[in-house]
Amino acid sequence: MALNHTYDARLLQQETTVGAGVQILLLALLGSAIGMGPAGWLTGLAFALASWAVLTRAVLRSRLRSFGLANRVTLGRATLVGGVTALVADSFESSPPITLFVGLTAVALILDGVDGKVARHTGTSSALGARFDMEVDAFLILVLSVYVSMSLGPWVLLIGAMRYVFVAAARALPWLNGELPPSTARKTVAALQGVVLLVAGAGIFPQAVTLGAVALALGSLVWSFGRDIGWLWRTNVRTA
Repeated sequence: MALNHTYDARLLQQETTVGAGVQILLLALLGSAIGMGPAGWLTGLAFALASWAVLTRAVLRSRLRSFGLANRVTLGRATLVGGVTALVADSFESSPPITLFVGLTAVALILDGVDGKVARHTGTSSALGARFDMEVDAFLILVLSVYVSMSLGPWVLLIGAMRYVFVAAARALPWLNGELPPSTARKTVAALQGVVLLVAGAGIFPQAVTLGAVALALGSLVWSFGRDIGWLWRTNVRTA
């Protein structure tokens, strides 16, 4: 049994290592295509290393028998998010090619609806897969909010930071860790953030229109978080 467990662990590590290798390959392609500067390279490499370390540890602790197709899709999305992160970091020195930025981000957003369906279709849904998917989504929104904030102002960072503030608050207020009921509205609001930030980053509309759309997206996010926090509070009071 020990030999089988070691073999499985090595297979899981190979999956995450291949993912890190693909991430570095994407960075190399971006670097050769646009002449990416040190900020983009260092940020992209840091993302690849951190993702590999965190994911490898999580996968091994989860004792999964196999990595699974759905997690591979999410890992592919994470690779694209790493590329977007590198482009945003490089944008502090020079503007990234907008077509490349939009293309990588759009594919990452589109694939967000694929990994969950694959997991359900193949019967491989897991707590790790759900968490992996959520973290990739949250980090992409954070990176996009950083990029858009450079043109619209620091307030846009609230969109990317809100989920992390919620997680930090849950450490001090354990009742925030309660399980929330499924919500189509929550999923819609979450998807809206990525689409609006992508459109805002692409700069295809007048700034006034873009400003209004991003403000609306932020407002919907505040409403969604407020509704969930209220539900968790009421549930905590009833069970206390």
